[in-house]
Amino acid sequence: MNSSLLIRSILLAATAYSTTATAATSVFRLDFEGIASRAFIQEFYNGGTDSEGNSGINYGVSFLSNAQALTETDPDANFTGEPSAITTMFFLSAPAILNYTPGFSSGFSFYYTTSDFSGHVDVYDGLNASGNLLGSLQLSALGDGPDLENPYSNWEVASLSFGGLAKSVNFSGTINEVGFDNITFGSTDPNIPAVPEPSTAAQFLLGFGLIAALRRYYKNKRAI
Repeated sequence: MNSSLLIRSILLAATAYSTTATAATSVFRLDFEGIASRAFIQEFYNGGTDSEGNSGINYGVSFLSNAQALTETDPDANFTGEPSAITTMFFLSAPAILNYTPGFSSGFSFYYTTSDFSGHVDVYDGLNASGNLLGSLQLSALGDGPDLENPYSNWEVASLSFGGLAKSVNFSGTINEVGFDNITFGSTDPNIPAVPEPSTAAQFLLGFGLIAALRRYYKNKRAI
């Protein structure tokens, strides 16, 4: 095998891995960890940063400017018992929309907490809550939780199965009254393990492809 064929084999392996990595991340979860408390989420999950300059995994998910993170340790926090670590998300004002341009299918789920307020969440096949409505989730008031000092300490799962390719979610009717965590795309189960960062996974697969190509190269060389 000459050097050009070796390089071509490596590139083919990398391409195959990239496709596999994309498929592996078709179901993913946002747990909002790493976002500064009271920071606006903005492009934290879209290759950019939150309003404080922190960046997360680039899933391609973009929030409008009114989605804010809050940690349990923040002096103004009034929630406990969140399903993962210490950070949750809420919306300060309308419209309360997230966009996912690549689109997701099959399911959508999350944890939510609210005391005496009910709302609904709508999934659309167009960006910015446009196009066809694929499904809706009704959120019920959960009452004050067991932590008397933090009324937002009851958490429930909301999940939806749908057909089609969804590209945006409108959390209408939840403004400043509902907290969210473990927002999950492509699954009705918000407890799935967090997937590895695509770039990290790609390094592993690329390495495996390189090893396989080199083995073929030296095997052919010995046969000459």
